[in-house]
Amino acid sequence: MSNYLGIDVGGTFIKYALINGSGQIIESNKVSTPNNESAFLTSINQLIDLYKEQIKAVTISSPGKVDTKEGIIHYGGALAFLDGLRLKEHISKEFQLPSAIINDGKAAALAEVWLGGLKGIEHGVCLTLGTGIGGGLVVNGKLLEGAHFQAGEISFGVGSYDKTGIQAVVAEKGSAVGFVTQASQVLGLEDKLDGIKVFEELEKKNELIYPLFQEFCQQIAVVIINIQSVLDMEKVVIGGGMSVQPLLIKEITEQYQALRHSLPMMENSLVEVRIESCQFKNNANLLGSLYHYLLMIENENN
Repeated sequence: MSNYLGIDVGGTFIKYALINGSGQIIESNKVSTPNNESAFLTSINQLIDLYKEQIKAVTISSPGKVDTKEGIIHYGGALAFLDGLRLKEHISKEFQLPSAIINDGKAAALAEVWLGGLKGIEHGVCLTLGTGIGGGLVVNGKLLEGAHFQAGEISFGVGSYDKTGIQAVVAEKGSAVGFVTQASQVLGLEDKLDGIKVFEELEKKNELIYPLFQEFCQQIAVVIINIQSVLDMEKVVIGGGMSVQPLLIKEITEQYQALRHSLPMMENSLVEVRIESCQFKNNANLLGSLYHYLLMIENENN
């Protein structure tokens, strides 16, 4: 058996796929994400049952802080019931199968390192835009996990010293979900998460919402510059559902260049970084979790 079961745990759906060792997805589907630990484990068990005779391992991406060595999920992001879940241990006990678990943002970065826009890049960043800003930092060609498995948790960066609470952190102004919600309200849309309609209006340069879009993209540009000043990366790839919109990358790039031009010392000192869309969209976390497992096996054998 040379296939793997990839599982991507999201706030709304659990996506899963049968994947071969080269990263080719053989088949995929999704189920609704349960709202408690017992139902969640039942769903995971059912998915593994479907494929257990065809796979050699289970690879998982999850929200929250993930201890990749022990396979323990902490906090769980929007899925608070995942806090403290020893998922690797559960899979081993129930199915006698090896598994690996990694944070979803870091999984997206690894997919790009393996087969996408960060392949061959020594220093790069993957930013995933969603409810907050997640992602992964690539240093010397390898994913940086950090001392506490939290490297790349951009959402927690402080964006404003004159505010408190959630308004002080980068996740507030850098939330793609927050921007779409706000723009939908301004447009009077019934569906407050209708990103397609919002971008249709943005393409028309709708004056009601375009300034909001520019402000959002400026926040992402600030994040890129702040990371660049520390990491000195070659390239940034942008992921998340909104990243399929070419206008997003164009506006972030324009805001990034405008900030550089406004500060000649920065422009003269920091080399301009490339900003592109992630190559992998909905499948990034599935592929990245598999690559994480393959790297773990490789390290164990060396």
